[in-house]
Amino acid sequence: MMDWITTTFNFLVERPILLMGLVAAPLLVLATIWRIYPSRKMVYWAMIPSVASCVVIVRPDMVPEVLLLDGLFVLIALADVFTPPRPSEFVAVRTTGKTVSQGKPHEVELEVAWSGRRQIDIEIHDDLPAEFVTSGGRVRLMLKGRSRGRLHYRFRAMRRGLFQLHCVHLLVRSRFGMWCRFIQLEAPCTIHVYPDMKQLGQYELMARTNRLSLLGLRRSRRIGTENEFERLRDYTVDDDYRRVDWRATARRQQLTVRDYQANQNQQVIFMIDCGRLMTGQSGQLGVLDHALNSMLMLAWIALSRGDSAGLVLFSNRVLGFVPPRTGTRHVNQLLHASFDQFAQYTESRYDRAFLYLDQKVRKRSLVILVTNVIDQINAAIVKEYLVIQAGKHLPLGVFLRDHDLYDRTVSAPVQGARPGASEINVSLSIQSVATEMAAWREQAIADLSRKGVLTLDAWPDELTAPMVNQYLEIKARGLL
Repeated sequence: MMDWITTTFNFLVERPILLMGLVAAPLLVLATIWRIYPSRKMVYWAMIPSVASCVVIVRPDMVPEVLLLDGLFVLIALADVFTPPRPSEFVAVRTTGKTVSQGKPHEVELEVAWSGRRQIDIEIHDDLPAEFVTSGGRVRLMLKGRSRGRLHYRFRAMRRGLFQLHCVHLLVRSRFGMWCRFIQLEAPCTIHVYPDMKQLGQYELMARTNRLSLLGLRRSRRIGTENEFERLRDYTVDDDYRRVDWRATARRQQLTVRDYQANQNQQVIFMIDCGRLMTGQSGQLGVLDHALNSMLMLAWIALSRGDSAGLVLFSNRVLGFVPPRTGTRHVNQLLHASFDQFAQYTESRYDRAFLYLDQKVRKRSLVILVTNVIDQINAAIVKEYLVIQAGKHLPLGVFLRDHDLYDRTVSAPVQGARPGASEINVSLSIQSVATEMAAWREQAIADLSRKGVLTLDAWPDELTAPMVNQYLEIKARGLL
């Protein structure tokens, strides 16, 4: 018997490829069919027979003892390979809201139920898309027999759109810890990532407490007076003293002013460019994302003031249209129409967009075009169509600045600890070109203003407050 074992051992040693195949074949079967893999603990324990096998080189007479040790290790590993928990013994449930604001933290709860009898150690990893950023999606839990564990974590969705979460991944270990098994539990979930909606609730809270100045919004002084009384509220430092209601002040023992309703039932139409000019990045969000966030905020304010809001999304064609309607619930339609639209590397067709607007919107409206100008051809087209609209509607051109361009006007980066004359010349050339482009851009926007078109030049990540202030000023002056 020992001679046969020795002969077999020598036969396998002389054929290492066959030996490696005999060892790897069972592991491949376990990994492919049952998704069972050797753990780190098994690798550490395998070092003992491996080191003992090296003794055979010096002491060939110890082959039987070494083979006995190897066989004992193999028997323990074979016995332990049948002990990892089965997928049917687990149930996973994911609890989370289906509506998520882009860039905002969102809570998720994972619950895993274990129906086995023994205590096990598991690792839970949720199936999140690459666009979701999290630091707590993988956690290790200890579950007792017939119990359940919960995992709470937060994620931030860095991209808008519709996402499907299909399953929850578990990593479980065998009784002796020599094997680990990957289990995939079905937990389907659909998440809609919308532009920032929490800003709407923040605005409502600030409006009720008369602290809108904290959001960068200012109270516009009305030209003339309105006759329709709206409400009484506390006096603030920027209020006109002629609006103080002295009877209410005496009754409440606090300065109180009258608020009057501005003109209502007016239309605001947003035209959002989704072409190549909006493919840039500003901070953690894209330029188009900032534009949509600001659009939603201004639409909410306009709807809450009795106006109606509509939306046109376009690139080389019209991507979406929401007809103007009143009521704050209409903001949901604006959300659904824009949350899965992304900037495209195509040339924007302003002619098609404004032709579509003329066909769909007949009433005089405040038309807010959110785009950019970077060259003479683009600026000429924007200027042409905004000037044409000035006879029928009240156009407002919102142009988003490029951080990279304006940063280069200050200084251009020079590589190297001691830049030479050529590097300095290149740096100065870049700075000169950037300064010239920025000056040309400001001149193009100024030309639009002289043609009777309202303009707004703002940074993408600081767009909301200036655009809302512009709307409030238009309402206060009665331009629409």
